[in-house]
Amino acid sequence: MTTTVPGEGDTPGPQHFPVQVAFLDVEGPYDLAEVALMGFGHRDERHFDGVMRLAFCLDTDYETPVGVEARQQGQQIELTVRSPGPDPLEEAALAAVARQVARVISVDHDGAAFDALCRRDPVLARLHAVAPGFRPALFYSPYEAAVWSVVSARRARSQGITLRQRLSELHGTSFELAGQATAAVPTPSGLRAVESVPGLPADRIPRLRAIAEAAQQGRLSTDRLRAMLPADAAAELQQLPGIGPFYSSLVVLRALGHADVLPAEEAHARSAVAELYGFDHELSKAELEELAEGWRPFRTWVMVSARALGGRLAT
Repeated sequence: MTTTVPGEGDTPGPQHFPVQVAFLDVEGPYDLAEVALMGFGHRDERHFDGVMRLAFCLDTDYETPVGVEARQQGQQIELTVRSPGPDPLEEAALAAVARQVARVISVDHDGAAFDALCRRDPVLARLHAVAPGFRPALFYSPYEAAVWSVVSARRARSQGITLRQRLSELHGTSFELAGQATAAVPTPSGLRAVESVPGLPADRIPRLRAIAEAAQQGRLSTDRLRAMLPADAAAELQQLPGIGPFYSSLVVLRALGHADVLPAEEAHARSAVAELYGFDHELSKAELEELAEGWRPFRTWVMVSARALGGRLAT
């Protein structure tokens, strides 16, 4: 990662904030469009105009919202960073933004090694050839994945997207990113002050406040949870109201940036792998674990690729 000095910023205002630039180096085949259009959680882009727009709470303490425009230039990703003014981010905070985006768009691992692994396996080679530059897109942080879990629980994904957007627009921070308004969810202090969100059941508000409190206490620190064994992190997350086994697994697998945790309990991913490898039955956990030994150290990435790209391979 390299960073530049702050660029000339806009006048601080509702959607005009100081502008800074950072760069991420990419190893191996990479296509930002594939990442931006992956579609999961609240992200549901159908078109890519060369910019991936991200608005999130910086995971140093989740109290600083930032907006980022990501653009690919060969083997680099250029990040245009906007932060609430009037002053630009300090160098350490700008570096933290770059690290967080690197995790979210999966350029924090050796993509050349992943490419080589896929090419060695004839089945994965066929899948990989569909989109050599594909890598998983992640939630912005454990905090935001937990917020999504509570907002979207027991409802269609499209409804969850609408409610998250409403929460963000009413109580979060909006940035104008490449000509489009993009809202970040409320910071923990902002979330604790939320009393209601139109369309969101009243019983979800105390759960959101509990997530905000956990974030303020450091319990949802990305580094802290990532340093734990995945099972231990999931067990701790289940102490939060509204976060059961399914959503705790979602946070661990889709927010912490692990590349080699096997999502053996994810039925859709298991089915995608079974179809990819030509099994005529549903894979048992033991069968999947045996097959996945050859995918180390990218078992998570392989499973996500199978689910995201398998349908395109069949077509």
